[in-house]
Amino acid sequence: MIVEVVGGTHEVPEVKVVDVDDLTRLHLALGEVTDEEADQALREAGLGRLQDDQVGFVTVDALRAAAEPQSSAPDWAQRWEGMVATARDKGWIGDDGASLQVHVESAAGA
Repeated sequence: MIVEVVGGTHEVPEVKVVDVDDLTRLHLALGEVTDEEADQALREAGLGRLQDDQVGFVTVDALRAAAEPQSSAPDWAQRWEGMVATARDKGWIGDDGASLQVHVESAAGA
């Protein structure tokens, strides 16, 4: 699963959740946006925040709410729970206990 922050209409960054059926990976992909723009877009979308250019946090409940309706996999809910449990086991959990730490990939080097 990928949380994308990309340039949107009139250059206002847009947040999208894509590849929702691939629960073997989770990362944040930044398009042609600055770190500040990405952080603001994530916060405004209620999906998380950017810590720095390498690490972000996504809110578990908000991400599930955005991703699950797009899923076509009948066992998605079980695989989602497994992904979240694995992240927790590996310590990839935010201090708030409600978010997962994710790697940031820049597609544009903005």
